[in-house]
Amino acid sequence: MSHSLVVTAEFRPFQEVEVMSKVAGYVKSIGVDVGDRVRQGQVLAVLEVPEMTDDQTRARSTVSRSQAEVTHAEDELQRAEATRQMTHLSYTRLAEVAKQKPGLVAQQEVDDAHSRDLVAEAQVSAAKSAVATAMQQVQVSNSDLQRTKTLMDYLSVTAPFAGVITKRYADTGSMIQAGTSSSTQAMPLVRLSDNSLLRLILPVPESAVPTVHIGQQVDVRVPTLNRSFPGKVARFADRISQATRTMDTEVDVPNSAMTLIPGMFAEVNLTLDSRDGVLSVPVTAVDLANETSGRVTVVTAENKIAVQNVVLGAEDASRVEIKSGLNPGDMVVTGNRASLRAGQQVRPRLAEQSAPATR
Repeated sequence: MSHSLVVTAEFRPFQEVEVMSKVAGYVKSIGVDVGDRVRQGQVLAVLEVPEMTDDQTRARSTVSRSQAEVTHAEDELQRAEATRQMTHLSYTRLAEVAKQKPGLVAQQEVDDAHSRDLVAEAQVSAAKSAVATAMQQVQVSNSDLQRTKTLMDYLSVTAPFAGVITKRYADTGSMIQAGTSSSTQAMPLVRLSDNSLLRLILPVPESAVPTVHIGQQVDVRVPTLNRSFPGKVARFADRISQATRTMDTEVDVPNSAMTLIPGMFAEVNLTLDSRDGVLSVPVTAVDLANETSGRVTVVTAENKIAVQNVVLGAEDASRVEIKSGLNPGDMVVTGNRASLRAGQQVRPRLAEQSAPATR
């Protein structure tokens, strides 16, 4: 026996996105239309931005100029190092002569040579700094060039995932604004939906929430197609909505044949409780006292009426589980029992019962 809950929901694409352009420009060509199936990375449209080509040319020129400045700075460094080498050698010689033969060289000349040596050393340091600055400028220029190349790549708008084009917004020659913000009013190019896997968002009542678990198999019936499809509980919110006292539960339904279309309604049969090998009787045979107990009128082996108290369990559309109070094979009365009394002699006639419904 099983106890299930039927919930109605609407098919939604597994993922859907409005494909925007990163840069502003005119649509040079658009190669897809509504209903086209595209693969991930496929070019959907190509934009035209003439001024971007000029920006790239200017960036290349800036890189060349920066590289030339590096070459010039390196030449200046070599000249400064050569000058320092000469001034340092001159100072060393004068200092050595003044040390070995005092009075032969005036101290003023030695001091002047030392001063020129220090100046030459400072010029070498300045030249090294100029080379480093020029090399950093090359890096900046290369970054600007790379940025223009990246923006040029954005002129080709590609599909972020495989799917089907469900709406086309632009035509050749349309002016497209850059979609750089979620609050922008820029017009998208197309709407792309992944329909190979659909999702159903079920509002599961609070009473049934404890029975829901990831991986649970469900039966999805589509009245429009008069067919059923297998589904699986893939995720749930794990939180009860305060307004509806329900929990959003998502069921994934494979759609590789593209039979299902987003927007169709489906009835999901969510099994809440399932038990095998239970003792059950028709619902019409039980006089309920409350949700868990009742009374059943039975016919004894001597064909006499007896009333048995029973403990009830799970219930489906036609049968109810008997946890205790009856034994397998007992004969129960399913018709009108108002005229029957305990101990009354009867002549029973077996009634035809339909097989229990299986889900």
